[in-house]
Amino acid sequence: MTMVPVLMYHGLHDSPRSAWRFDPVYSVTPAAFARQLDWLDANGYTAVRLEQAFDDAGPGSPGRRVVISFDDGDVSNIEVALPMLRERGMHAEFFITTGFIDQPGMLSAADVRALAEAGMGIGSHGTTHAFLEDLDEPRLLAELQDSRQRLESITARPVSALALPGGRGGDRERRLALALGYRHLLGSVPGINRKREGGWLERIAVTRDLDLTGFSRRVAWRGMRPRLLQVRHQALGVTKRVLGNAGYERLRERLL
Repeated sequence: MTMVPVLMYHGLHDSPRSAWRFDPVYSVTPAAFARQLDWLDANGYTAVRLEQAFDDAGPGSPGRRVVISFDDGDVSNIEVALPMLRERGMHAEFFITTGFIDQPGMLSAADVRALAEAGMGIGSHGTTHAFLEDLDEPRLLAELQDSRQRLESITARPVSALALPGGRGGDRERRLALALGYRHLLGSVPGINRKREGGWLERIAVTRDLDLTGFSRRVAWRGMRPRLLQVRHQALGVTKRVLGNAGYERLRERLL
C-alpha cells in the first residue's frame, strides 16, 4: 500500500525581522528546513510532484514518496526554498493566492513563472485567501476560476491542483472544484494518505517549534503525537463552528 505524507509549509524565515511575511507558528527557519530535507533524503524519501505521488509502483518509480507543499506565495519560496530543493534534486508544489502576487513580501508573477520553469508544481490557493466555505456559490466559483486562469496565464501550463485557504472547505467545495477540472485537492486535516480517492488529501503541517525528532515521527506517522494532532484538529474544528471562521481568526490573532 502506498502511503504518502504531504507536508505543508508556508514561509521560511529566520526571525520576525525577515523581509517577508513572518508567522509565529508557520514560519520555519531555513536551517530547520534544510535539516528536514536532508532527513528525508537520508531516510529514502523521494520528494515528488502530486501527479507522481500515487502512481502504481513499477520499474524506476520512487519507493518512499513525500509531497512537499507551500501555501500562500511568500517570496522566501523562491529565494530560500527553491535553491535548497534544486540542490537536492527535489520537487515541491507551490499553492499561490493570486491576489497576493506582486504584493510586498510575496512572489511576483516572474517568480511564479520561474518556479514553474524549474519543474515545480503550481497550484491555486484562491484569489483572495477567503475561506471558501464562507462564500456563496458565485463567489466561490470566481475564486476557483479566476485564480487558476491567472496562474495558467503566468506559467503557460495547466493548473490542476487546489489547496484550501485556511483548510476550510468540504463536500460543496470538492464537488465544484472537480467539476471545474481540478484533479488534486488538498486540505489541512492532519494525517497520511494511503490512496487517492478524489477527496481532500490530508496534510502534515510543519511548524516553527517542530524539532527533527517530531518531524520524523510526523512523516512516518508513528507514535502518540500524530494522533494528538488529529484530536487537536477536531477540537479546533468545534471552536471554529462555534465562533465562525472570522471569530476564530480574531481569537487566534489575539492569542499570538
